[in-house]
Parts: sequence; C-alpha cells; structure tokens
Amino acid sequence: MKRYGMVIGLRPEKAEEYKRLHAAVWPDVLKMIRRCNIRNYSIYLRALDDGQQYLFSYFEYYGDDFSADMAKMAADETTQQWWALCKPCQKPLESRGEGEWWAGMEEVFHED
Repeated sequence: MKRYGMVIGLRPEKAEEYKRLHAAVWPDVLKMIRRCNIRNYSIYLRALDDGQQYLFSYFEYYGDDFSADMAKMAADETTQQWWALCKPCQKPLESRGEGEWWAGMEEVFHED
C-alpha cells in the first residue's frame, strides 16, 4: 500500500457547489475509485493565510500499477462527466508537476 497526499486550489465562488457535489458523489464514481485500487479516500478544505481556499486529498493505493489504474479511471465515461462538474471549481497550483491537475505532496511523516 502507498499513501498519497495531493493539493489543489478551490475557486471561492465555487466552494459551496464543490461541497454540494461531494455530499452526494455518484455511486458509479465511487465504484470506479474502488476498482482502481483506491481506499480510505478523503478530501479536506482549508482557507490559508493568503486567503485562498485549498483542497487536500489523502488516499491509500493498494494496486500494483498506479499509472494504469489512473488511466483506467480517466477513460471511464462516468468519471469524465463527474470531473467535468468538479474541474471548474478547482484552481490548479502553478507549481504542480507536468501532467498533474492535483499537485502531489511529499510525505514527511507517518505513524500507524
């Protein structure tokens, strides 16, 4: 199992819409997340001192080929429709890596 933390900005005018969407995530989106070997998935929201709102996600990946599983998820029509609703709410970080929408984070501590 590998833990992942990711961060992305949230457009302030879209915060309530984003929370509303995630209060009722489509069942087929949740099924695809599980099919792609993701467990224990959470998203947190916080406004930082710069006034910008940020989303932090955490999940655990239990598969053997993260890239292949993410490609499978990205190819799913229902997931694409879900992302089409969510992406306008998000504001990717300028410092994110090439090909990233959510910016990956370095794990610096973990305790079970």
